[in-house]
Amino acid sequence: MTPGSNLPLSAVRVAVDVTAPVRLDVSGLLLAADGKVRSDDDFVFYNQPSAPGVTHSAAAAGGDTITVDTAAVPEGIDKIVVTASLDTPGATFAGTEPTGTVRNADDGSVLASFTPPRLGTETALVVVEIYRRGGAWKVRAVGQGYANGLAGIATDFGVSVEEPATPAAAPQAPPAPPAPAAPWGPPTGAPAPVAPPPAAAPTAPAPAPAPPAPAPGSGKVNLDKGRVSLQKNQTVSLVKGGRPVLSSVRMGLGWEPAFQGRSIDLDASVIAYGPDRKKVDNCFFGKLMILGGAIQHSGDNLTGEGAGDDEAITVHLGGLPPEVTGLVFVVNSFSGQKFSDVAKAYCRLLDAQSGEELVRFDLTHAEPRTGVMMAKLIRQFSGEWEMTAMGEFVDARTVRGMTKPAAQAL
Repeated sequence: MTPGSNLPLSAVRVAVDVTAPVRLDVSGLLLAADGKVRSDDDFVFYNQPSAPGVTHSAAAAGGDTITVDTAAVPEGIDKIVVTASLDTPGATFAGTEPTGTVRNADDGSVLASFTPPRLGTETALVVVEIYRRGGAWKVRAVGQGYANGLAGIATDFGVSVEEPATPAAAPQAPPAPPAPAAPWGPPTGAPAPVAPPPAAAPTAPAPAPAPPAPAPGSGKVNLDKGRVSLQKNQTVSLVKGGRPVLSSVRMGLGWEPAFQGRSIDLDASVIAYGPDRKKVDNCFFGKLMILGGAIQHSGDNLTGEGAGDDEAITVHLGGLPPEVTGLVFVVNSFSGQKFSDVAKAYCRLLDAQSGEELVRFDLTHAEPRTGVMMAKLIRQFSGEWEMTAMGEFVDARTVRGMTKPAAQAL
């Protein structure tokens, strides 16, 4: 299987073996329609080896097995995700190729196998998911990486993980936020979270304290307090009150003519990628609609003159095909002028229906280059979208030249 692919299950009981050259901790999470566990009892791992329809069993070496009896899974559960984390604290998956093998649990025959590609700083993975679709059960290859271990996966899906207490005499370092990495690893420029100690047994959920405000240029915020002004490398989750706030967004990009008063022809584009970092399609002035109308471009602005957005790209998030997991918004200087000659440039995200501005990123300290990656939108495994301000410059006058650097920045 390849990332994002799926297959129907021909067996009622399936076993998912996750193996690697090193010791792995394998777990399964039973998720309801909201993408969360109903309680910590839905987290199946070595210390809690069973839940309705799902069991964990340890292997002699390499990895463990999650067995799913689809006939016994409760009606309120839509999917079971199978995860793997490294047993050695601080270790990453770089150079390690874990493989998930899906077998008929009754006769041992192999139904599917999947090895996530190009792993690096990830310390935990969602390997595959077993899910309901139209009254039947299917398996999907996922391969989503997390940079903060099993605790990052568990908390992302609603499990409360109790961390061991720090000895009183030891100085306490500020903990890294439990933000999941993109399907391809942590965002470019973001500090790599420190891998947590092995996850302890789940405890009863407790009300979480309000998170501190993120430091400038880092961390992740949401829209609970209204419009957000981002700094470079800062991420905003497009949710409010724990729920996605909109189904269609408009990315407006603007700039002013060069300081000397000459007009400048900048072109705004968006490149859509799959979970394997391969380009699915791109939308620009020469291709104003892609993906069946899910992404639409407003048309070319040749000068930058006039108030407001010079070019806009509308994205109907609900209409994007499942294989699109990342969007990178870029601007290029088709006329060859450098961004250091642009008076100012910005991008802003608006609710496409109400026109309300949600997020703004004003680009400062421009470099003498002809292309810039302004922002990226990444679909999280839970279905939410996150926007990260980028401001990364490259030498490229057209969107074609942005394809490779934008993929590397995901």
